[in-house]
Amino acid sequence: MEVIPAIDILAGNCVRLYQGDYEQAQVYNSDPVAVAQEWIKKGATRLHLVDLDGAKQGKPVNLDVIKAIVTGVDVPVQVGGGLRTLESLKQLFNLGVAGAIAGTVAVENPEEVKQWCVQFPGRVIIGIDAREGKVATRGWLETTEVEAIALAQQFTDMAAAIIYTDIQRDGTLSGPNLKALRELAVAVDLPIIASGGVSSLTDLLSLLGLESLGVTGVILGRALYTGAVDLTEAIKAIGPGRLQDVPLGDNFSTFA
Repeated sequence: MEVIPAIDILAGNCVRLYQGDYEQAQVYNSDPVAVAQEWIKKGATRLHLVDLDGAKQGKPVNLDVIKAIVTGVDVPVQVGGGLRTLESLKQLFNLGVAGAIAGTVAVENPEEVKQWCVQFPGRVIIGIDAREGKVATRGWLETTEVEAIALAQQFTDMAAAIIYTDIQRDGTLSGPNLKALRELAVAVDLPIIASGGVSSLTDLLSLLGLESLGVTGVILGRALYTGAVDLTEAIKAIGPGRLQDVPLGDNFSTFA
Protein backbone atom coordinates (compact mmCIF):
# COMPACT_ATOMS: atom_id res chain seq x y z
CA MET A 1 0.00 0.00 0.00
CA GLU A 2 1.39 3.36 -1.02
CA VAL A 3 1.69 6.11 1.59
CA ILE A 4 1.12 9.51 -0.04
CA PRO A 5 1.86 12.79 1.79
CA ALA A 6 -0.62 15.60 1.19
CA ILE A 7 0.34 19.21 0.58
CA ASP A 8 -2.65 21.54 0.72
CA ILE A 9 -1.90 24.95 -0.75
CA LEU A 10 -3.74 28.11 0.27
CA ALA A 11 -2.46 31.55 -0.73
CA GLY A 12 0.90 29.95 -1.53
CA ASN A 13 1.27 28.37 1.91
CA CYS A 14 1.21 24.75 3.02
CA VAL A 15 -1.84 24.48 5.29
CA ARG A 16 -4.23 21.97 6.83
CA LEU A 17 -7.97 22.42 7.20
CA TYR A 18 -10.25 20.94 9.85
CA GLN A 19 -13.16 19.06 8.23
CA GLY A 20 -12.65 21.11 5.08
CA ASP A 21 -13.36 24.41 6.83
CA TYR A 22 -11.40 27.25 5.23
CA GLU A 23 -11.95 29.32 8.37
CA GLN A 24 -9.97 26.72 10.31
CA ALA A 25 -6.86 26.71 8.16
CA GLN A 26 -3.56 26.26 9.97
CA VAL A 27 -0.38 27.31 8.18
CA TYR A 28 2.39 24.74 8.62
CA ASN A 29 4.97 26.17 6.25
CA SER A 30 5.21 29.13 3.90
CA ASP A 31 7.41 27.11 1.51
CA PRO A 32 5.46 24.16 0.02
CA VAL A 33 8.43 23.22 -2.16
CA ALA A 34 10.61 22.68 0.89
CA VAL A 35 7.83 20.58 2.42
CA ALA A 36 7.63 18.44 -0.72
CA GLN A 37 11.37 17.85 -0.75
CA GLU A 38 11.32 16.90 2.93
CA TRP A 39 8.69 14.22 2.27
CA ILE A 40 10.80 12.85 -0.58
CA LYS A 41 13.82 12.64 1.74
CA LYS A 42 11.69 10.60 4.13
CA GLY A 43 10.83 8.12 1.40
CA ALA A 44 7.66 9.37 -0.31
CA THR A 45 7.10 7.82 -3.74
CA ARG A 46 4.24 10.13 -4.72
CA LEU A 47 2.83 13.48 -3.60
CA HIS A 48 -0.78 14.64 -3.36
CA LEU A 49 -1.31 18.37 -3.91
CA VAL A 50 -4.56 20.25 -3.37
CA ASP A 51 -5.00 23.78 -4.69
CA LEU A 52 -7.48 25.04 -2.08
CA ASP A 53 -7.76 28.45 -3.73
CA GLY A 54 -8.50 26.68 -6.99
CA ALA A 55 -11.21 24.57 -5.39
CA LYS A 56 -13.03 27.73 -4.33
CA GLN A 57 -12.49 29.68 -7.54
CA GLY A 58 -13.18 26.85 -9.97
CA LYS A 59 -9.83 26.98 -11.74
CA PRO A 60 -6.21 26.23 -10.77
CA VAL A 61 -4.73 29.20 -8.93
CA ASN A 62 -1.42 28.18 -7.36
CA LEU A 63 0.17 27.15 -10.63
CA ASP A 64 3.59 28.61 -9.85
CA VAL A 65 3.78 26.61 -6.62
CA ILE A 66 2.59 23.44 -8.34
CA LYS A 67 5.16 23.85 -11.11
CA ALA A 68 7.94 24.47 -8.58
CA ILE A 69 7.05 21.31 -6.70
CA VAL A 70 6.75 19.16 -9.83
CA THR A 71 10.14 20.33 -11.10
CA GLY A 72 11.69 20.15 -7.64
CA VAL A 73 11.00 16.47 -6.95
CA ASP A 74 11.62 13.24 -8.79
CA VAL A 75 8.38 11.40 -7.97
CA PRO A 76 4.91 11.55 -9.56
CA VAL A 77 2.68 14.37 -8.35
CA GLN A 78 -1.11 14.23 -8.40
CA VAL A 79 -3.07 17.48 -8.18
CA GLY A 80 -6.64 18.42 -7.37
CA GLY A 81 -8.58 21.60 -6.71
CA GLY A 82 -10.40 23.73 -9.28
CA LEU A 83 -10.16 21.27 -12.15
CA ARG A 84 -13.39 22.01 -14.02
CA THR A 85 -12.41 22.28 -17.71
CA LEU A 86 -10.33 20.50 -20.33
CA GLU A 87 -8.19 23.62 -20.56
CA SER A 88 -7.34 23.40 -16.85
CA LEU A 89 -6.62 19.69 -17.19
CA LYS A 90 -4.15 20.32 -20.01
CA GLN A 91 -2.67 23.20 -18.04
CA LEU A 92 -1.77 20.85 -15.20
CA PHE A 93 -0.41 18.17 -17.50
CA ASN A 94 1.74 20.76 -19.27
CA LEU A 95 3.32 21.54 -15.90
CA GLY A 96 4.40 17.91 -15.62
CA VAL A 97 1.67 16.74 -13.26
CA ALA A 98 1.32 12.96 -13.44
CA GLY A 99 -2.31 12.71 -12.42
CA ALA A 100 -5.16 15.21 -12.25
CA ILE A 101 -8.03 14.83 -9.81
CA ALA A 102 -11.56 15.57 -11.01
CA GLY A 103 -13.97 16.25 -8.16
CA THR A 104 -16.75 18.79 -8.66
CA VAL A 105 -16.76 18.38 -12.43
CA ALA A 106 -17.17 14.60 -12.09
CA VAL A 107 -20.46 15.27 -10.30
CA GLU A 108 -21.70 18.13 -12.45
CA ASN A 109 -20.49 16.91 -15.84
CA PRO A 110 -19.55 13.22 -15.66
CA GLU A 111 -19.75 12.70 -19.41
CA GLU A 112 -17.02 15.28 -19.98
CA VAL A 113 -14.81 13.64 -17.39
CA LYS A 114 -15.32 10.28 -19.10
CA GLN A 115 -13.99 11.89 -22.28
CA TRP A 116 -10.95 13.07 -20.33
CA CYS A 117 -10.37 9.52 -19.12
CA VAL A 118 -10.36 8.31 -22.72
CA GLN A 119 -8.11 11.13 -23.94
CA PHE A 120 -5.64 10.79 -21.06
CA PRO A 121 -5.74 7.11 -20.04
CA GLY A 122 -4.32 6.34 -16.62
CA ARG A 123 -3.99 10.00 -15.66
CA VAL A 124 -7.46 11.13 -14.55
CA ILE A 125 -8.38 10.35 -10.96
CA ILE A 126 -11.87 10.80 -9.54
CA GLY A 127 -11.86 12.63 -6.24
CA ILE A 128 -14.90 11.78 -4.14
CA ASP A 129 -15.29 13.88 -1.01
CA ALA A 130 -18.23 12.75 1.07
CA ARG A 131 -20.27 13.64 4.14
CA GLU A 132 -22.33 10.70 5.42
CA GLY A 133 -22.08 9.03 2.02
CA LYS A 134 -23.16 12.10 0.01
CA VAL A 135 -20.71 13.85 -2.32
CA ALA A 136 -19.58 17.39 -1.51
CA THR A 137 -18.38 19.78 -4.21
CA ARG A 138 -16.81 23.20 -4.77
CA GLY A 139 -14.11 22.95 -2.15
CA TRP A 140 -16.43 21.01 0.17
CA LEU A 141 -18.63 24.08 0.46
CA GLU A 142 -21.70 22.37 -1.04
CA THR A 143 -23.15 18.93 -0.30
CA THR A 144 -25.13 17.21 -3.07
CA GLU A 145 -27.63 14.35 -3.03
CA VAL A 146 -25.28 12.22 -5.15
CA GLU A 147 -24.25 8.98 -3.47
CA ALA A 148 -20.49 8.41 -3.37
CA ILE A 149 -20.73 4.81 -4.56
CA ALA A 150 -23.07 5.67 -7.44
CA LEU A 151 -20.66 8.35 -8.64
CA ALA A 152 -17.67 6.03 -8.44
CA GLN A 153 -19.44 3.31 -10.40
CA GLN A 154 -19.85 5.65 -13.38
CA PHE A 155 -16.09 5.61 -13.88
CA THR A 156 -15.35 1.89 -13.56
CA ASP A 157 -12.81 0.80 -16.20
CA MET A 158 -12.24 4.44 -17.12
CA ALA A 159 -10.55 6.39 -14.32
CA ALA A 160 -7.05 5.69 -13.03
CA ALA A 161 -8.26 5.51 -9.43
CA ILE A 162 -10.71 6.86 -6.88
CA ILE A 163 -9.59 9.05 -3.99
CA TYR A 164 -12.19 8.78 -1.25
CA THR A 165 -12.13 11.44 1.46
CA ASP A 166 -14.42 11.35 4.47
CA ILE A 167 -14.80 15.08 5.12
CA GLN A 168 -16.06 14.63 8.66
CA ARG A 169 -12.85 12.83 9.52
CA ASP A 170 -10.43 14.90 7.46
CA GLY A 171 -8.00 16.78 9.68
CA THR A 172 -9.56 15.33 12.84
CA LEU A 173 -7.13 12.42 13.50
CA SER A 174 -10.22 10.35 14.40
CA GLY A 175 -9.34 7.31 12.29
CA PRO A 176 -10.31 6.31 8.73
CA ASN A 177 -13.89 5.38 7.84
CA LEU A 178 -13.23 1.70 7.26
CA LYS A 179 -16.90 0.85 6.73
CA ALA A 180 -17.35 3.38 3.93
CA LEU A 181 -14.06 2.40 2.32
CA ARG A 182 -14.98 -1.29 2.40
CA GLU A 183 -18.39 -0.62 0.84
CA LEU A 184 -16.83 1.48 -1.90
CA ALA A 185 -14.06 -1.01 -2.64
CA VAL A 186 -16.54 -3.88 -2.93
CA ALA A 187 -18.82 -1.87 -5.22
CA VAL A 188 -16.18 -0.49 -7.60
CA ASP A 189 -13.53 -2.24 -9.67
CA LEU A 190 -10.97 0.55 -9.43
CA PRO A 191 -7.98 1.22 -7.18
CA ILE A 192 -9.12 3.16 -4.10
CA ILE A 193 -6.93 5.67 -2.28
CA ALA A 194 -8.11 6.39 1.26
CA SER A 195 -7.99 9.90 2.70
CA GLY A 196 -9.08 11.46 5.96
CA GLY A 197 -8.76 10.71 9.64
CA VAL A 198 -5.57 8.65 9.85
CA SER A 199 -3.97 9.38 13.23
CA SER A 200 -1.53 6.56 13.93
CA LEU A 201 0.33 3.54 12.61
CA THR A 202 -2.51 1.48 14.05
CA ASP A 203 -4.93 3.27 11.70
CA LEU A 204 -2.63 2.57 8.78
CA LEU A 205 -2.38 -1.10 9.64
CA SER A 206 -6.17 -1.29 9.86
CA LEU A 207 -6.31 -0.24 6.21
CA LEU A 208 -4.25 -3.25 5.19
CA GLY A 209 -7.34 -5.37 5.79
CA LEU A 210 -8.91 -3.60 2.80
CA GLU A 211 -5.92 -3.95 0.51
CA SER A 212 -7.14 -7.18 -1.07
CA LEU A 213 -10.40 -5.39 -1.95
CA GLY A 214 -8.54 -2.70 -3.88
CA VAL A 215 -7.58 -0.03 -1.35
CA THR A 216 -4.07 0.47 -2.71
CA GLY A 217 -3.01 3.77 -1.16
CA VAL A 218 -3.54 6.18 1.70
CA ILE A 219 -3.09 9.94 1.82
CA LEU A 220 -1.63 11.39 5.00
CA GLY A 221 -2.05 15.02 5.99
CA ARG A 222 -2.43 16.38 9.51
CA ALA A 223 -0.98 13.23 11.09
CA LEU A 224 2.33 13.92 9.34
CA TYR A 225 2.38 17.63 10.11
CA THR A 226 1.65 17.17 13.81
CA GLY A 227 4.14 14.33 14.14
CA ALA A 228 1.45 11.82 15.09
CA VAL A 229 2.77 9.61 12.28
CA ASP A 230 6.36 9.47 11.06
CA LEU A 231 6.43 9.07 7.29
CA THR A 232 9.47 6.80 7.23
CA GLU A 233 7.93 4.51 9.84
CA ALA A 234 4.61 4.50 7.98
CA ILE A 235 6.29 3.46 4.74
CA LYS A 236 8.17 0.69 6.52
CA ALA A 237 4.93 -0.52 8.08
CA ILE A 238 2.69 -0.72 5.02
CA GLY A 239 4.46 0.64 2.00
CA PRO A 240 6.58 0.71 -0.80
CA GLY A 241 8.39 -2.61 -0.48
CA ARG A 242 4.95 -4.18 -0.78
CA LEU A 243 3.93 -2.15 -3.81
CA GLN A 244 4.95 -4.83 -6.29
CA ASP A 245 2.57 -7.22 -4.54
CA VAL A 246 -0.46 -4.94 -4.97
CA PRO A 247 -2.36 -5.26 -8.27
CA LEU A 248 -3.13 -1.66 -9.21
CA GLY A 249 -4.90 -2.54 -12.45
CA ASP A 250 -4.16 -1.64 -16.05
CA ASN A 251 -5.69 1.82 -15.80
CA PHE A 252 -3.27 2.76 -13.03
CA SER A 253 -0.15 1.39 -14.74
CA THR A 254 1.05 4.66 -16.22
CA PHE A 255 0.41 6.40 -12.94
CA ALA A 256 2.14 3.94 -10.63
